[in-house]
Amino acid sequence: MSSYLVTGGAGFIGAQVAELLLAQGHTVHAVDNLSEFYSPILKQWRLEQLGRFPAFAFHYDDIEYGDRFLELARSFGPLDGVIHLAARAGVRPSVQSPLAYFQTNLLGTMNVLEVCRQLEIPKVVVASSSSVYGEHNAMPYREDGDSNRPLSPYAASKKAAEELCFTYHHLYRLDISLPRFFTVYGPAGRPDMSMFRFIQAIVEGEPLTLLGDGQQVRDFSYVGDIARGVVAALRPTRYRIFNLGANHPVTLNHVIETIEKASGRQAIILRQAADPTDVPATWADVSRAREELDWSPAIGLEEGVATALQWYLANREWARGMNDFSPASNDLGSIGRIPASEAAIPISPLAA
Repeated sequence: MSSYLVTGGAGFIGAQVAELLLAQGHTVHAVDNLSEFYSPILKQWRLEQLGRFPAFAFHYDDIEYGDRFLELARSFGPLDGVIHLAARAGVRPSVQSPLAYFQTNLLGTMNVLEVCRQLEIPKVVVASSSSVYGEHNAMPYREDGDSNRPLSPYAASKKAAEELCFTYHHLYRLDISLPRFFTVYGPAGRPDMSMFRFIQAIVEGEPLTLLGDGQQVRDFSYVGDIARGVVAALRPTRYRIFNLGANHPVTLNHVIETIEKASGRQAIILRQAADPTDVPATWADVSRAREELDWSPAIGLEEGVATALQWYLANREWARGMNDFSPASNDLGSIGRIPASEAAIPISPLAA
């Protein structure tokens, strides 16, 4: 079996990818800085699920520190591939902190590519985003569409990372796949994203803040499908971009109605003005992934919403407070606190 490094391994998509690789019998070294962009409680929960696999090791470190990250990766021994999912996420926050986004998403990606170059790692998968398409492309979005008009620093940072990947492919012949993700949702999802916020508000009977009229269209994509696509992208591609999405766009209003039906509760909607960083619609053409990766989305919105809702209800006691989190009042409660002073956390016997 193979050995992989997954950056952002405690993240929403990273944990799902790690679990899929582990279930297939591979060894996974996950690296994550446990950023307090949202509550570490959720990241710790994901790590506890992964800790049941003997071939999983978690390392608390940061890809922004290039030399240290290189030495850490070298300590893992020969790696068959790197799946780079660590990123500073969120479109709107990037407007307030653009430098931080470029430090993580561009400098961090360069450090990952340097690791792959120096350690001669044969395969790299680098996560990108549908945000790079902006709002001017015809839909459904194709990989050969114009991605040169990003609407936020986040989108610009992901586009810049794609270009840097091409440079490393050209200069050093790194084999790189770049999946572009479309509005990923599912169990243990990011609490800042719309699906988690909608479910939380509807279940708790709280006002649901909706920017715009709700007619914005999004290609909501189930996290399990996305994880399968990322793993499929480990095959040799030289340099190739792939859309990973549901290929079934729906309005935000329809998503809210689907949650209402699944939960048996009525949404209390508080409408606010649309944000200028928001695009009116996203829609993935997944033909390339279907043809070249043998991948297709399998989970529809109703099934995916039901699964995400079930997860929230099962973990409601602590999940209900996810969006009340602030770094100054971090309380991991019964989940337990990860010691920030340690460079590697022994979740399993393989950990350093």
